[in-house]
Amino acid sequence: MDMWDATDVRARLGARALVLAPPLPEAEIRAFEGAHGIRLPAAYRAFVAAVGDGPAGPHHGLLPLTAPRPEADGEWAVDDEWEQDRLPGRLAAPFEPAGRGGQGTLTLAEVGCGAFSRLVLTGPRAGEVWCFDPDWHGFTPESPDFRTWYAAWLEKDGSTA
Repeated sequence: MDMWDATDVRARLGARALVLAPPLPEAEIRAFEGAHGIRLPAAYRAFVAAVGDGPAGPHHGLLPLTAPRPEADGEWAVDDEWEQDRLPGRLAAPFEPAGRGGQGTLTLAEVGCGAFSRLVLTGPRAGEVWCFDPDWHGFTPESPDFRTWYAAWLEKDGSTA
């Protein structure tokens, strides 16, 4: 399914001096899905396959699917989230909006102050993007899907924090 114009997205990012890592090979995406017992939502899967695998994106940048987040000065809370997402069974677990953990979701970006944008992978809300703020509201809906979430950022200002 071709739902992204990779040339257009990269041109918009280039105009703002932002870059994306290369797209992931289909075999690498399938291996990730197989290792975690999940199927990535179509819009996100198409993005990493045709456009790129981060870091240009909303909030503090789009996290890579298969490669560790580049190290920054000091420790980042997102590093732990990224690692937790790769634990066996976590991504395939049922998503519970009233839950206090990230089971059944994939971290997309750090919002800041311990909050994260997460892509729902399981259940009837699969494909939606929710904000997870463990200190305040738990899970709250952020966007109906990855494409809407990313495109809104790209249209708004296309800058990372």
